[in-house]
Amino acid sequence: MSHVLLLPFGTSGSIFPFIWLGRLLMRRGHRVTMITARIHQEPAISAGLNFVAVGNDAVEQMLQDPGLWRPAIGSKVAYQHAGHATGDYVQAVEALIAREGVPDLMLAPMICFGARLMREKLRIPLVSVHLYPMMFVSAYDVPQIIPLVRWLRRLPLWVRQAILAFPNPLDFFALFSVWRCCAENGVTKPLSLWRQWWHSPDGVLALFPAWFAQPQPDWPQNLLQWDFPLEDMAAERPLEPDLQAFLQAGAAPVVFTPGTGHHHATRFFETAVTLTEKLGCRAVFLTSKTTQVPEGLPPSIFVAAYAPFSALLPHASAFVHHGGIGTIAQSLAAGVPQLVVDMALDQHDNAERLERLGAGLSIRASRFSLERALPLLQRCLSDQRLQMKAKELAAKIKANRDAGPIVEWLEGRYLRSS
Repeated sequence: MSHVLLLPFGTSGSIFPFIWLGRLLMRRGHRVTMITARIHQEPAISAGLNFVAVGNDAVEQMLQDPGLWRPAIGSKVAYQHAGHATGDYVQAVEALIAREGVPDLMLAPMICFGARLMREKLRIPLVSVHLYPMMFVSAYDVPQIIPLVRWLRRLPLWVRQAILAFPNPLDFFALFSVWRCCAENGVTKPLSLWRQWWHSPDGVLALFPAWFAQPQPDWPQNLLQWDFPLEDMAAERPLEPDLQAFLQAGAAPVVFTPGTGHHHATRFFETAVTLTEKLGCRAVFLTSKTTQVPEGLPPSIFVAAYAPFSALLPHASAFVHHGGIGTIAQSLAAGVPQLVVDMALDQHDNAERLERLGAGLSIRASRFSLERALPLLQRCLSDQRLQMKAKELAAKIKANRDAGPIVEWLEGRYLRSS
C-alpha cells in the first residue's frame, strides 16, 4: 500500500476534484492524506481522507480580497496568496514526514508551490493536476485570458510562440515568496515558475475531456487527459428538505450562483432578482455567504448556502453562474443551458469554450445588467438548438470512461498496488 498526498489550493471547486482522486486511490487500497486550508477539513474527512491543515489562512485571506474576482487582477491576487502559503505547505509536509515517513507520491495543482519545492528538496514524485485548459498556455490554442488574446490568435504561429516565450507576469506575484522559501530549505530557486515549475516533469493529469479542449503539440508529453471529475459531495450533503419541497412545489427554477468562494457578489444577486422579476420565474440562489443576497425576497426565490449540483440542476430550467470549471462540468452533465457571467481567473476561457460547443452563452461580469443579460437568459430558456446541444453533451458525459485507468497510470509509475 502506498501513501499519496493531495495538496490542493483554492475554493471548494479546486478541492472537490482532489477528493474525487482521493476516493479513487482509496478504492485501490492506497492511503491518502489531504493537506490544505482548514476550511476544507469537513468535506475531506467526510469523504474518508486523512486531513492535515496548513498553518496559515492564505485561502481565507484570498477569498476576502475583492480583487480575486476582477479581470486581470484575480490571477495576481491568487498567485500572491499562493506564494505566501508556500512555506506553510512545506512545513505541513515535513511534519507529516516526521510522523509517518516519506510519501510515495504527491498530487497538486501548479499553484501549490510548496509541493514542487518538496519534490526538488526530497525527490518525492509529483504529478501536476490541471483542472482547466487555461493551464496549458498553448501557442496553437491560445487560451482566453485577456481581450488582447483575440489579436494574438491572428498572428502567425511562430510569432505567437515568440510572444509566449516572454516572461510570464504571474511569476513576479509569487516568485519572491518562493525564492525565500527555497533559500530556507536549501533548494535551487527557479528563475521562472512559468518556465520551470508550471508542469511537473514526473507527470501531468488534465481533468477535462478532449472534446472540451483538444490536446495540442506543445502540451507536456508525460500527460494523461481524462474526463470531468464531477465530485460535489452529494452522498455526504444531499439536498436539504426545504429545498426539495421548493423544487417540487412549482415550475423549474433558474439557478444563480457567483461561486461558492465569492464573498463580494451583492451586485450579482441584485441583478439576479431583477431578472427573475422580469421573467416571472422561480429561482434558487446559492452562496456560502447569504448576507450578499438582498433582503425581503419573494417566496419564489429560495436561498441556500450549499446544494450539490448533481442533485439540484436536473430540476433547473437554466443555470446562471461564474464559469468555474467544476460548475460548467456539472451543468453540462445535467444538460442544462448555461449563462456564464465570467469574472476572472480561468472563467473567461471556460466561457469561450462553452460557447464554442453551443451549450451556453456568456457575458462579462462588468456587463451583467438587466438590459444586457435578459435577452441572453431568455435564449437559454427558449432556444431549442442550445437546449438540444446541452442534452447532447450531457449524453457524452454520461458515457464517461471508468476512471480506474487513472490510478493504473499512477501505479505504473510511482505506486505499489495493494
